[in-house]
Amino acid sequence: MNKKLSLLSAAVMAAMLLAPAAPVQASLPFFGKNNQEMPTLAPMLEQATPAVVYVSVAGSREVRQRVPDAFQQFFGRGQGELRREQPFRGLGSGVIIDAKKGYIVTNNHVVQDASEIQIRLKDGRTFSAKKLGADPESDIALLQIEAKDLTQLPLADSDQLRVGDYAIAIGNPFGLEQTVTSGIISSLGRTGLNEGLEDYIQTDAAINSGNSGGALVNLRGELIGINTAILGPNGGNVGIGFAIPANMMKNLVDQIIEFGEIRRGSLGVRGSNINAELTQALSLKVNRGAFVGEVIPDSAAAKAGIKSGDVIVSMNGNPIESFDKLRAKIATLGAGREATLGIVRDGKEQNIKVKLQEASTGQIAATQLHPMLQGATLNNSENGVEVAALESNSAAAQVGLRQGDIITGVNRQRVSNLAELRRLLEKRDGSVAALYIQRGNEQLYILIR
Repeated sequence: MNKKLSLLSAAVMAAMLLAPAAPVQASLPFFGKNNQEMPTLAPMLEQATPAVVYVSVAGSREVRQRVPDAFQQFFGRGQGELRREQPFRGLGSGVIIDAKKGYIVTNNHVVQDASEIQIRLKDGRTFSAKKLGADPESDIALLQIEAKDLTQLPLADSDQLRVGDYAIAIGNPFGLEQTVTSGIISSLGRTGLNEGLEDYIQTDAAINSGNSGGALVNLRGELIGINTAILGPNGGNVGIGFAIPANMMKNLVDQIIEFGEIRRGSLGVRGSNINAELTQALSLKVNRGAFVGEVIPDSAAAKAGIKSGDVIVSMNGNPIESFDKLRAKIATLGAGREATLGIVRDGKEQNIKVKLQEASTGQIAATQLHPMLQGATLNNSENGVEVAALESNSAAAQVGLRQGDIITGVNRQRVSNLAELRRLLEKRDGSVAALYIQRGNEQLYILIR
């Protein structure tokens, strides 16, 4: 049977479990009437559900189609390919995490390539949203709306979750708004399901199309994860769903807010998972962890004193069961952050503090900042914001930008990074913005409207 991971999301868990014993996280709430008590989630959900929103998107994607053999002579044998724009529409869910600033978290795959993003609240109000940033590798995106009287979900410490804790999924499966389901946490730290950065919470909550980006909460109504995927042979729910932990989500969102991009953390080691063969060959005293096969010179690991042959078994007091989990934890924690790694060396445990370096610079599509920058890919550089790539005949190329240009200012105000560029473009007076460009030894202004 082909077990294909379908990026959908979580929700629809029909009946609430009537368990006689209190769960680990919080006491099961009871409602009393006529001297009879029965468990209910209604009071908690009345507070939590207004923070979960309906996300609808529209846009277009480039579709590539191989040229039939009969027409290969016009394109060159084996080279012919037709490209065209195909419109699309989609729906999903989102979670309000900051009511004052209108910040909403959803999955990247929900809003990817979308030119229009609409948010509908539980009370029926509808708003246009802008995408502040996204991380395809972890499948997180941050949106913002301008609205008053919003409700946000408080964040739980997802590192404290345990298998067996109750979990409540809230979302909009198949367009059925405000659907609530319940279940338990089935496993923690799931990795290796896709090619991205994974440290999933596994739940038996039913996950279906439209729940992507929805909330997974505990019995207190605190956000413990963002529902993102299922494992289903035919694309349907079989009780194996996955959510991005709240702590991982917060690390990524904080980076987007502060820098306008994801600043990926780097430890500087290469290695593998612990297995029986490795344990036997090296007489290791552990059965799980991240085996360090090589330490990159001048890396964060090298400066902290980590050595090849070490086994990393924990990070900030939380277990590390595999090299994949270590990779996800390090990359999403962010550059410049400090972490305490628990390692086993020569059979003895010790803690090592390390300050993460920055991995290869992340990039964003400039159309997120201004429509006239469409076609440019920007990243941070030492002197400002670099045009790392540029599509020919794009809007950005037509206004005069070139690959390799460094944007150092907007309307005579200094720009040091993407976050500052975003802020100045959003707060500019008038419809015209003057970009100050460093091009080799030349300096010039480019106007965008």
